[in-house]
Amino acid sequence: MSDISSLNPKRVFHYFEKISQIPRGSGNQDGISEFCENFAKEHSLDYYRDSANNVIIYKEASSGYENSEPVVLQGHLDMVCQKTTDSDIDFEKDSLKLYVDGDYLRAEGTTLGADDGIAVAMILSILEDKSIPHPPIEAVFTTDEEIGMIGAMKLDFSKISGKKMVNIDSEEENILTVSCAGGSDFKITIPCGRQVVRGKLFKVTIRGLKGGHSGVMINAGRVNADILAGRILNHITDNFDVSLVKINGGDKGNAIPLFCEFEFVCEDFENVYDNLRKYADLVTEEICLREPDVSIDISECQMSEYECVDKESFEKLITSLSVLPNGVMEMSSSIENLVETSLNLGILETKENQITLHYTLRSNIMSALEFLEKRLLRFTKSFGLASETFGHYPAWEYCHNSKVQKLYSEIYRRHTGKDIKVCAIHAGLECGVFASGIQDFDCISIGPDIHSIHTTEEKLSISSTKRIYEVILDFLEKSR
Repeated sequence: MSDISSLNPKRVFHYFEKISQIPRGSGNQDGISEFCENFAKEHSLDYYRDSANNVIIYKEASSGYENSEPVVLQGHLDMVCQKTTDSDIDFEKDSLKLYVDGDYLRAEGTTLGADDGIAVAMILSILEDKSIPHPPIEAVFTTDEEIGMIGAMKLDFSKISGKKMVNIDSEEENILTVSCAGGSDFKITIPCGRQVVRGKLFKVTIRGLKGGHSGVMINAGRVNADILAGRILNHITDNFDVSLVKINGGDKGNAIPLFCEFEFVCEDFENVYDNLRKYADLVTEEICLREPDVSIDISECQMSEYECVDKESFEKLITSLSVLPNGVMEMSSSIENLVETSLNLGILETKENQITLHYTLRSNIMSALEFLEKRLLRFTKSFGLASETFGHYPAWEYCHNSKVQKLYSEIYRRHTGKDIKVCAIHAGLECGVFASGIQDFDCISIGPDIHSIHTTEEKLSISSTKRIYEVILDFLEKSR
């Protein structure tokens, strides 16, 4: 292990080491918020801490910048806590064990928490340094970003006067993020009665699909196991009289389901298996280039009596799975290759008296998200189904004339000799929350290279951290 204190920028890595000694998993940020509060007191800086443990620290402008507009520097305090099977760390009370591996900083047996600890460390270093020229700074540290941007959603934006913000929560130094998706959850409930049916039970299991994040991977051609199950059920009901016992697939609303299993009963079962096997093979061949590891297993059980979903409810389920949209709805006309609007059926679940379909909706344009919700609502009303929408978070819409974007791009080019890549992401960032709460807000999201975030392989590039920190300092100097 190398000495962290030998790394540059020294004060950035000093503070990163300091905060790595404080437990700060999502939902457990009292300690890190108190640390930021005490930092403000020790450096005679005004601060504000709210009931959600968000902390804002204010630093007055350096000489010559008194009339400049404030700049907001922002990052989140929480980290995702993952550990290897042989790690004995207690994330509620233990420090992370940092070590240097070539150009990378890592943690022994755990996530590193560079997402987003490096932002906190950079901002604290800037707040501490009295030698750097800068406009007024409002440093905003939010909580529980990783579990739904909860802190940002509770933030009192009247405490922020700045309209220019640098969010330091991106993981590739050569990418400048300028837009992100907003989203919501939409749950459809199909009430169902039960009827006893005698026949042979068939179980169909779909597994081996790639799955993936329903935002960033929605345009990658990944097959949704729940939708595939609906396709197979649609085929089998076109050819045979069958009754559904249950269907379950996916376990996260924001993930493309990689497995699904359903059971049905058929009284006239003689030809069912052969027909189903041929269709499963046909579908497998159709998607094998996209999903090379997919398997569709079919098993038979004995003749017996089974409690099955009533025919009307079963028909509503098949219609929903066959007719409702899923996947990419619209591509952006402003940013090349950006998915603008999408939805994903993430969870399909059968209970005793109901079947639920849980969709995650996303759009980089809020009006498009609202229209998508209305489309789903109209369908559910026409079929007499119950539905609810919840978990809303705002989009950060692309700004065509962003001064912050232009200045940062120019400074990055001067420091690296390279053009930065301007991108948008089809996932959520806190920038969307800030932009919805502050009028005429102009912001960007940047950060040093961090690999394998949210995993025990997470690592932070030391050289990239130095470059990005120097770019941020230059950005502040040029922000008159």
